[in-house]
Amino acid sequence: MKVLQRFSALPAMDGDGVNIKRITDFEQLRFDPYLMIDEIKSDDEQDFIGGFPPHPHRGVETFTYIRKGGFEHRDQMGNIKPIRAGDVQWMSTGSGVVHSEMPLADAKEGLHGFQIWLNMPAKDKMRTPIYQDSLNQHKPQLNNEHGATLLALAGAWGFNHNPLAINAAIEGLAGNGAIADLTLQPHGHGTLNLERFKTVCVYIYQGDLHYIDGQGLRESATAGEFVVLDALEVCHFQAEDKGVGLLILAGNPINEAIVQMGPFVMNTQAEIDQAVRDYQQGLFGQIV
Repeated sequence: MKVLQRFSALPAMDGDGVNIKRITDFEQLRFDPYLMIDEIKSDDEQDFIGGFPPHPHRGVETFTYIRKGGFEHRDQMGNIKPIRAGDVQWMSTGSGVVHSEMPLADAKEGLHGFQIWLNMPAKDKMRTPIYQDSLNQHKPQLNNEHGATLLALAGAWGFNHNPLAINAAIEGLAGNGAIADLTLQPHGHGTLNLERFKTVCVYIYQGDLHYIDGQGLRESATAGEFVVLDALEVCHFQAEDKGVGLLILAGNPINEAIVQMGPFVMNTQAEIDQAVRDYQQGLFGQIV
């Protein structure tokens, strides 16, 4: 397994005072089609109680995955959905979405979740928005004999001997995006062949991930680190005396320059200016 680049999540605040850890790259696009990953993880409701009041998006896909607690999602399309532990939600926002994400009143055990942004090709940025979630659907997962559990969140996944063994409830992400949650028990390990993709990244959210680098040296990445892997190398993930939890993000680059301002991701400054005007004029609609 060859690591090409490493990033560390930085503390940030978004919404109504929600504390998060964030990885972003809107300029060099080093993990295209992915642009950003936010992690919310706290047992103190003061870190997230304000939630994310109504706000817009255009030209970007948002993918939300909850491991603990939950949010209530509302949008101008009429969707009102509780997104709880184990659930995922995908919005290909296209020409415009207004939505809110507020903590569920009955989620008393803290909150742990992620929101991942993917770029959209220029040809799709003004199409009609698409909404999907995994509520009331089967959550496909695999267990190997070495203490690894692979949960498919988007796209097709499997261990090395059968890389397309299971299909997530969510498919069709920009850049052929595929997302999975891999957990390893102490001293557990799992091997994946992801050479069908050009971009493969891993975000460690728990424990330490151990690997052998391209020079044969033993390395490790710890919680809060984001690593970009060589997609042509077989990925062997190893835990030692503590378990490991990580998100795997795979896909193919969009390969288009972008301009980003807050919740808008377009291809030119003129398109950003138009998005702002359209939102201010109420053309995105309103949450009912």
